[in-house]
Amino acid sequence: MNKKIFKILPLLIFLFIVNGIVLPQNDKGEKEKLAQTGFQFLSVGTSARATALGEAYTTYEGHSEALFYNPAGLARMNSFLGIAFNQMNWIADIKYYSGSFSFNFEEGKYGVFGLSFLSIDYGKFYWTQVDPASEKGYKDIGAGWAKPTAYAIGLGYAKELSDKFSVGGQIKYVKQKLGTSIIPVYKGFDELVGTEEQDYALGVLAFDFGTLYKTGFKSLVFGMSVRNFAQELKYEKESFQLPLTFKIGISFNLIDFFPEMQENHSFLVSLDAAHPRSHPEYIAIGGEYIFMNMFSIRGGYVSGQDLYSYSVGFGIRTFGFQFDYAFTPFDVFNNVHRFSIGFAY
Repeated sequence: MNKKIFKILPLLIFLFIVNGIVLPQNDKGEKEKLAQTGFQFLSVGTSARATALGEAYTTYEGHSEALFYNPAGLARMNSFLGIAFNQMNWIADIKYYSGSFSFNFEEGKYGVFGLSFLSIDYGKFYWTQVDPASEKGYKDIGAGWAKPTAYAIGLGYAKELSDKFSVGGQIKYVKQKLGTSIIPVYKGFDELVGTEEQDYALGVLAFDFGTLYKTGFKSLVFGMSVRNFAQELKYEKESFQLPLTFKIGISFNLIDFFPEMQENHSFLVSLDAAHPRSHPEYIAIGGEYIFMNMFSIRGGYVSGQDLYSYSVGFGIRTFGFQFDYAFTPFDVFNNVHRFSIGFAY
């Protein structure tokens, strides 16, 4: 019994720490209000495989894209090098590009290192500018004057502490630039004396970390992750926090109950419970059927979402190369298609 307690103790410690971070309270002991976060681009998943599973992806391991979901998933990477690239046309003509790289030196003896990047193209904006000489007080300056951008660059590391327990983390620099603005300058309350240019760009260091625990009962795995932990930021007078998200996940391969099918079939079912800072808690459920470790069919469901609820997709893997696709229908906006390619050596 003592050995079992010792093995599970790191998970319990991690849970208590995260509970204190993710559920901050004010002076009256009340939970924080929702919808008080910025840099929301960090909340949008870009991996086609993960999204097709409803992003019930906390317990998935062995791939570099774990850096975007649970860095502990890097720890059991079998290949020396893993590479993944993702592309997505999001709503309102916003484009996402992301990628990840992982390096497994000495078969995990020194852990697994990873790099990640995320870049967002917000598309074309039409601008106006303060113009005191105009009757309207502003003038149209069209498109192309300023182009809002956002990006994140991360460095991750994961290590197997035992044959059952893995930990991982990532430090990343996140920046959003909303362009510049010409604002009026007043003397006193109402005397306009000119204009000045204001730059709206903010950057901050953020942290992700997580754990994975193999129970020893067939393929049953538990996982936990915390993403986007950072200090508060401020535009003008209003401060905000990054979209901190805490997830607990579980997964199991149902084919474990059918030993005669294990050689050519796998059906992994996963479930994540998420506590985001920016909106109410939700449950994500995913299922992935894999045939001969080459062809995959996936489906996922996310509860409590206003504009979408399910995603579907497929994947092809051969000779170390992998292609994945995911489709997410939206009620109001255009449907979203995600594409990912990966390579392992």
